[in-house]
Amino acid sequence: MYRRAYTLLIGTAALMLGLAVFAAVKLDRRLLDPEGSFLGPSYIRLPLLLVGALLLDLLPLTLWRARGRPNRVLPIAKHRLKTHWTKERATLVGIGVISFYLTYVSYRNLKSFLPFVRSAPDATADKPRALSYDRELHLLDKVIFFGHDPSEVLHGIFGTTFTAEILSPIYLMFLPLVPLGVTAWLVWSRNMSFGYWFVTAQCLAWSLGTLSYYLLPTLGPGIAYASLYYGVDGLTHTGTTDLMNSIVRARGNVLYGGATGSVNSIAGFASLHCAITLLFALMVQYTLRSKILKWIFWVNFGLTVIATLYFGWHYVADDLAGIAIAIVSFYVGGVASGQKFDRHGHSHPTTTTSKVPVDVD
Repeated sequence: MYRRAYTLLIGTAALMLGLAVFAAVKLDRRLLDPEGSFLGPSYIRLPLLLVGALLLDLLPLTLWRARGRPNRVLPIAKHRLKTHWTKERATLVGIGVISFYLTYVSYRNLKSFLPFVRSAPDATADKPRALSYDRELHLLDKVIFFGHDPSEVLHGIFGTTFTAEILSPIYLMFLPLVPLGVTAWLVWSRNMSFGYWFVTAQCLAWSLGTLSYYLLPTLGPGIAYASLYYGVDGLTHTGTTDLMNSIVRARGNVLYGGATGSVNSIAGFASLHCAITLLFALMVQYTLRSKILKWIFWVNFGLTVIATLYFGWHYVADDLAGIAIAIVSFYVGGVASGQKFDRHGHSHPTTTTSKVPVDVD
């Protein structure tokens, strides 16, 4: 007997979509496609993404191997389709892209609904106010930093200008890194089970992150205590500043302006920047052979942790929770996709396809 490697993947996506639909109905709010302005609606974008993944694999490789000889292009493309784009690979890409897309869109909507579900005790329909544990986590940060604010310590060590210019693009790189990473592991993973491992772990991480938002809602120190980060002597203006300002405005429009076509993107605990960048580093460590790539992704994770605290996106507890989410998602996704972990922290696949033995001992 076998269990399909994508059972957990599809189940996670279905659960997230069901929760998003349920919340939308209960709150009488619309489900939104947060990236709807990019390449049109989902029924157009999803086929384009699938076709794009195919072309991204075929075109560069075919042109490279053809060496400028047009008569070789078609045979090379046919050979690649036959040997790489098997039924297993096509299923992995299709199921992976759709499941991740549904999970991510559900995550964005559930995150947007958070202030209405977890509202403060004194909130009313006329004066909505979201529940927030920023004060408690801010006090915890001061205990961890021996009575000092993290902003005071980090800005004193790294300064407020040059380091901000360096860390800002690293923090913002997270946005395109996620879809690029999903595509890379689905299309080019040398072992089919690695593709299922990656996309399943991603969906689990975004889902657990959503749960953490509801368990402990916060705004983040850069918003709740903005003067500590962006006051007169605060951080220099960067792309990160623009991003924070834009999501603060969007949250205000959703909460107080009656905007139905915007999403609230503010929720601090846990840090999914830490969770996802750590998940990337772990997947590179365990599934790729390049030492350079391993160094790049571990350094990226370390700098992202610093950036979350430096810019005031997160508290220390947020980052620790994000790290825990990454580890759990990585391990559970690995077990579900047929990886076997030994006592020394290493893993090896027990399968190369979507079929995972029930007993892998």
